[in-house]
Amino acid sequence: MNTQSHQAYWKRNLQYLAILLLIWFAVSYGAGILFAEQLNQFTLGGFPLGFWFAQQGAIYVFVILIFIYVRLMNKLDVEFGVDEK
Repeated sequence: MNTQSHQAYWKRNLQYLAILLLIWFAVSYGAGILFAEQLNQFTLGGFPLGFWFAQQGAIYVFVILIFIYVRLMNKLDVEFGVDEK
Protein backbone atom coordinates (compact mmCIF):
# COMPACT_ATOMS: atom_id res chain seq x y z
CA MET A 1 0.00 0.00 0.00
CA ASN A 2 1.48 3.33 -1.00
CA THR A 3 1.46 6.40 1.22
CA GLN A 4 -1.51 8.05 -0.47
CA SER A 5 -3.78 5.02 -0.16
CA HIS A 6 -2.53 4.46 3.39
CA GLN A 7 -3.61 7.97 4.33
CA ALA A 8 -6.98 7.54 2.59
CA TYR A 9 -7.53 4.27 4.47
CA TRP A 10 -6.87 5.84 7.87
CA LYS A 11 -8.87 8.95 7.04
CA ARG A 12 -11.92 6.82 6.24
CA ASN A 13 -11.29 4.72 9.36
CA LEU A 14 -11.26 7.84 11.52
CA GLN A 15 -14.44 9.09 9.84
CA TYR A 16 -16.17 5.82 10.68
CA LEU A 17 -14.97 6.06 14.27
CA ALA A 18 -16.10 9.67 14.64
CA ILE A 19 -19.58 8.98 13.26
CA LEU A 20 -20.12 5.84 15.35
CA LEU A 21 -18.85 7.47 18.54
CA LEU A 22 -21.07 10.47 17.89
CA ILE A 23 -24.07 8.15 17.59
CA TRP A 24 -23.10 6.41 20.82
CA PHE A 25 -22.63 9.75 22.59
CA ALA A 26 -26.02 10.98 21.37
CA VAL A 27 -27.73 7.83 22.62
CA SER A 28 -25.93 7.53 25.95
CA TYR A 29 -25.72 11.20 26.91
CA GLY A 30 -28.67 12.58 24.96
CA ALA A 31 -31.27 9.88 25.54
CA GLY A 32 -29.98 8.82 28.95
CA ILE A 33 -29.44 12.26 30.47
CA LEU A 34 -30.55 15.28 28.43
CA PHE A 35 -33.87 13.99 27.13
CA ALA A 36 -34.60 11.53 29.94
CA GLU A 37 -37.58 13.46 31.28
CA GLN A 38 -39.24 13.66 27.87
CA LEU A 39 -38.52 9.98 27.17
CA ASN A 40 -39.83 8.92 30.58
CA GLN A 41 -43.34 9.62 29.32
CA PHE A 42 -43.02 6.30 27.46
CA THR A 43 -42.27 2.89 28.91
CA LEU A 44 -40.30 -0.09 27.64
CA GLY A 45 -40.61 -3.37 29.49
CA GLY A 46 -42.37 -1.60 32.36
CA PHE A 47 -39.58 0.95 32.85
CA PRO A 48 -39.49 4.61 31.84
CA LEU A 49 -37.72 4.92 28.47
CA GLY A 50 -35.17 7.49 29.70
CA PHE A 51 -34.20 5.19 32.56
CA TRP A 52 -33.99 2.24 30.18
CA PHE A 53 -31.62 4.13 27.84
CA ALA A 54 -29.44 5.19 30.76
CA GLN A 55 -29.22 1.68 32.22
CA GLN A 56 -29.34 -0.66 29.22
CA GLY A 57 -30.05 1.08 25.94
CA ALA A 58 -26.67 2.76 25.61
CA ILE A 59 -24.93 -0.58 26.16
CA TYR A 60 -27.07 -2.30 23.52
CA VAL A 61 -26.41 0.51 21.06
CA PHE A 62 -22.66 0.29 21.78
CA VAL A 63 -22.61 -3.45 21.06
CA ILE A 64 -24.57 -2.93 17.83
CA LEU A 65 -22.14 -0.17 16.82
CA ILE A 66 -19.22 -2.57 17.36
CA PHE A 67 -20.75 -5.00 14.87
CA ILE A 68 -21.40 -2.16 12.42
CA TYR A 69 -17.78 -1.02 12.77
CA VAL A 70 -16.51 -4.55 12.10
CA ARG A 71 -18.62 -4.77 8.96
CA LEU A 72 -17.51 -1.33 7.74
CA MET A 73 -13.85 -2.14 8.37
CA ASN A 74 -14.11 -5.48 6.56
CA LYS A 75 -15.53 -3.68 3.53
CA LEU A 76 -12.82 -1.02 3.80
CA ASP A 77 -10.09 -3.67 4.01
CA VAL A 78 -11.39 -5.34 0.86
CA GLU A 79 -11.62 -1.98 -0.92
CA PHE A 80 -7.99 -1.15 -0.13
CA GLY A 81 -6.72 -4.68 -0.63
CA VAL A 82 -5.55 -5.28 2.92
CA ASP A 83 -8.07 -7.98 3.86
CA GLU A 84 -6.89 -11.30 5.24
CA LYS A 85 -8.12 -13.42 2.34
